[in-house]
Amino acid sequence: AAAAAVRVDDLVISLSAKGLTHGEICAHLADVYGAQVSKQTVTAITDRGRRPFRPGPDWPTRLGELAYGVYLLADQTGVDVAQVVASTASNLHVHAQQSQAAKETGWPFEAS
Repeated sequence: AAAAAVRVDDLVISLSAKGLTHGEICAHLADVYGAQVSKQTVTAITDRGRRPFRPGPDWPTRLGELAYGVYLLADQTGVDVAQVVASTASNLHVHAQQSQAAKETGWPFEAS
């Protein structure tokens, strides 16, 4: 019974990751496996896998996990990670310049 429960959890998470709504997941499990699973159960299963970010003593480690996950996804989808990092750094630099100029002049900074 425990193995079947794990399998249902895995199926629900997999189907959710593919973009199916909770109602569609329930219908799929009923059609394919003859299993009657409520939307509340599907919600409980999908919510179990979520870890909300709450800054604490372990936040650098969890932030690293998030960054690594983003890197892996980018790598698998063919995104040029170096270009995205460079672009983000450039945008942050421009934003910092705009913020500093606004503090010094009291006016919004417009790039020329």
